[in-house]
Amino acid sequence: MKKELLNCETARNICIVQTLAKLGHFPTRKSEKEAWFLSPFRSESKASFKVSLRLNRWYDHGAGIGGNVIDLICLIKQCSVKEALELLDHEAFNFSFHQPPRLEKESGIEVVQVKPIHHPALLDYLKSRRIKLSAARCYCKEVHYKMEDKKHFAIGLKNVSGGYELRNKLYKSSVSPKDITLIKNQQSKLLICEGMFDLLSLTCYDPTLSKKADLLVLNSVAFVKRAADYLKDYKQVALYLDRDKAGKKATEFLLGVHSRAVDKSELYKGYEDVNQWWITKADG
Repeated sequence: MKKELLNCETARNICIVQTLAKLGHFPTRKSEKEAWFLSPFRSESKASFKVSLRLNRWYDHGAGIGGNVIDLICLIKQCSVKEALELLDHEAFNFSFHQPPRLEKESGIEVVQVKPIHHPALLDYLKSRRIKLSAARCYCKEVHYKMEDKKHFAIGLKNVSGGYELRNKLYKSSVSPKDITLIKNQQSKLLICEGMFDLLSLTCYDPTLSKKADLLVLNSVAFVKRAADYLKDYKQVALYLDRDKAGKKATEFLLGVHSRAVDKSELYKGYEDVNQWWITKADG
């Protein structure tokens, strides 16, 4: 059977950051919202090429141009849209949620060591977020890694594809591939929250949580549809997503997916997320 050719609509959803990695370009810095690169179009010493992780769109501030992944390939390879689609459809650019884990190269990060949380700076960071060390050690690790030939360390939450969400006092980062985190406790109820510290806050609030539910962390609202694939395995779903626009939209989506899903954000009404609420409650 002849393979169906990749169309523009599907191609536009291919991850720009991963596409750049395939071409040998890695971010000089990265947050949950964006990644910055040295421009793939010219030589420069300061990164001016930004990728929006939420929109999956790029913009080169030095050149004043931007677009989607098809536009990017057309410019880098100096080719037509048809040729760009053929290149993106090639096996080397075939990305999926189920690809084999490649922890280091896609994010420009090399993991050096993973161990229990001990570093004093990370212990202080946990205290600032009002997280008990016992809770953090249940779900997270101390991850030492190299980026740009510099050594770093952070609290790491592993995802289902083998990547890590990384957090310390100074910045947020991640080790590709990005994905959701699912902690299975053989329960019929699923609890869904948005980030690492939301999970840790909830487990500090209710230490028996692991005996009541399986725990899913989105690690990004962009993975809400990915999370929806798991809902069918559970009788009940409790949603603890952020109370911002994106979080509310994700909550509405998941409520529509599962008939017994419940929005639990009333618990932290007046706060943007669970951890903001927990810091105030723990201090009180």
